[in-house]
Amino acid sequence: MKGEALANVTYRAYAKQADKENLPDVAALYRRTAHTELREHLTEQAKLIGQVGDNAANLRDSTSGESYEATTMYKKFAEQAKADGDQEAARLFSEVGQDEAKHREKFLQAQKAITDPSSGATIPTDVRAKPVEIQAGAPKVSSSRTLENLRTAMKGEAFAYAKYTLYGDKARETGQPRLARLFHRTAAVERTEHFAEHANLAGAVRDTGTNLCATIKGETYEGTQMYPDYARQASAAGDTEAADVLNGTAKDELKHAKAFSGQVSKLGKQCPTSS
Repeated sequence: MKGEALANVTYRAYAKQADKENLPDVAALYRRTAHTELREHLTEQAKLIGQVGDNAANLRDSTSGESYEATTMYKKFAEQAKADGDQEAARLFSEVGQDEAKHREKFLQAQKAITDPSSGATIPTDVRAKPVEIQAGAPKVSSSRTLENLRTAMKGEAFAYAKYTLYGDKARETGQPRLARLFHRTAAVERTEHFAEHANLAGAVRDTGTNLCATIKGETYEGTQMYPDYARQASAAGDTEAADVLNGTAKDELKHAKAFSGQVSKLGKQCPTSS
């Protein structure tokens, strides 16, 4: 699920880069694939593991995640980046950690409003994303540790975006429009601010030719190795439905790899072969 979430937000960033290079077909393919990764693959897997609970359970999960990021993960990453001389990354990690602490407080307030209506608590909706444009380029940090931490943070923000999107959908379906807005607006912050800022420092987006080659490599790995392995394990454990979902996803990923390979050919480029 975390891989699918990361693919969703990364492909949306790749689509914008393709737009900048006047490659509408590539951009459209990335956006279609991003939609599939979130709204089909991740959503199917989320149903199998019961990721989405009732609104109170979803708020507890969100609060726990934000608390960990605010008090532990980003604090540690900031300290390490500062020690490694990556001052801009240290500043960013600290700033994002503060944002996550604010998200935690809003989720706690919403949780009180949901679980104890007589308390007079209201669900806050005053969350606003300030989108950051992702610029193509190489990493802007000197330490391999900081770079790895940025990539870890990107995965976390991508997964938070995906979860909050699903949680927001659940809230809307259950007649809680204010809670839906809180989840969806927080999701937008995680993707368009936090992920984007990390991506800029990590050099996560390059020129479209390079992006395509990275995409093909990832989709091929998932289609030929990761998902087939997971499906075999699920089948051996007697989880037939999971095995079917995982095998179906493997086939989809191979179709994606083929489609992206076609775009590479149209561009007259060639991806390096793995040794």
